[in-house]
Amino acid sequence: MSVFATLVEHLADLLQPLFGASAAAAAIVLFTALVRLLVHPLSRASARGQKARTALQPKIAELRKKHGESPEKLQKAVLELHAEEKVSPLAGCLPGMLQIPAFFLLYHLFSSDTIGGEANGLLGHQLFAAPLGERWTDALQGGVLSGAGLVYAGLFVVVACVAAFSYRLSRRMTAANPAAQAGGGEQLPGLGAVTKVMPFMSFFTLVTVAVVPLAAALYVVTSTTWSVVERAVLYR
Repeated sequence: MSVFATLVEHLADLLQPLFGASAAAAAIVLFTALVRLLVHPLSRASARGQKARTALQPKIAELRKKHGESPEKLQKAVLELHAEEKVSPLAGCLPGMLQIPAFFLLYHLFSSDTIGGEANGLLGHQLFAAPLGERWTDALQGGVLSGAGLVYAGLFVVVACVAAFSYRLSRRMTAANPAAQAGGGEQLPGLGAVTKVMPFMSFFTLVTVAVVPLAAALYVVTSTTWSVVERAVLYR
C-alpha cells in the first residue's frame, strides 16, 4: 500500500502543472490507462477467441441436434470440440479478472485513514470540489447542486452514455451472429444466461460509482469507457 501510495503521489506531482488541484485524479486516470494497456494483449486474444467461438457455432448446432436429448453428452461433446479447436469458452473473462486487484488496491488506498502508520495524505486530494476519499452519499450532504454533487452528476452522465453505447454495441454484435441466436448460444451450462446479462453490465457501473470512494469510481469509469471503445474496435 505504501509503495502504491508513493506511485500515485509521484504521478500527481508530474501532472500538477497541467491539472493543478485535480492532479491526483488525473494520476488515477493515467494509472487506469496504464493497467488497460498492460491487459490489452489479453483483450486482443479474447477478441480472436470470440471470433473463433462464433465460427464454431454451426458445429455446436450439429452437436445439439445429435445429443439434444442428453445434456451430459452434449456438454462433453462441446468441451471436446473446444479442446480440438484450441478455443476456450471462458477466455473472455480473463482481462476483466486481472483488473480486479488494481480496483481493490485503489479502493483500500482511498478508504484508509493511515498508510504505513502515517496519515493518508491522498485523502486530501480532490477532483474539482469532490474529495477523492469520499462517496456519493457524502457529496449529497452538501446538496445535489454542490460542487461535489455536480462532479458526481457529471460522472453519472458519462457512465449512462457509455452504458447506452455498450448496450447498442452488444445488441448489434448479437444480431450479427445469427448462428448463436438460432442455437441458443449456450456452449456451457449457465453461459447463455451470462450472455443475456452482458449487454446490461455497463449500467451496473452506476451502482458501483455511487457506493465506492471517488478515486475507485474514477478507475471504474475510465476502465469501463476504455473497455467499450476497445470492444468496438476489436470486434468491428
